[in-house]
Amino acid sequence: MLRFTDEHEWLRLDGDVATVGITAHAAEQLGDLVFVELPKVGAKLAKGEAAAVVESVKAASDVYAPLSGAVTEVNEAAVADPASVGADPQGAGWLYRLKLDDASAMDALMDAAAYAAFAK
Repeated sequence: MLRFTDEHEWLRLDGDVATVGITAHAAEQLGDLVFVELPKVGAKLAKGEAAAVVESVKAASDVYAPLSGAVTEVNEAAVADPASVGADPQGAGWLYRLKLDDASAMDALMDAAAYAAFAK
């Protein structure tokens, strides 16, 4: 299940763990990424809380926790190569994995068609 937020994050659910990243639209708006800061593994995040930072040559932006849960893994490759987030935001550029407190909360987020309409 792939879902999107109005803060331009995407989530892909596998069991009760969601992989989180920024959308291609967000990456395009930011431009060339030069810095990525990720949450610590084990951190508990509340929905809407700042979880990560992506910085481009244009601006720095917080990446918000799309849902509540605990961070189980971070993408160190994105820290080492921030450009990978912009080059493949929904693939190699994922940011972190979040074990959701309530996986059913994914249902309240936008599907791909709704996000495409929102991002226009």
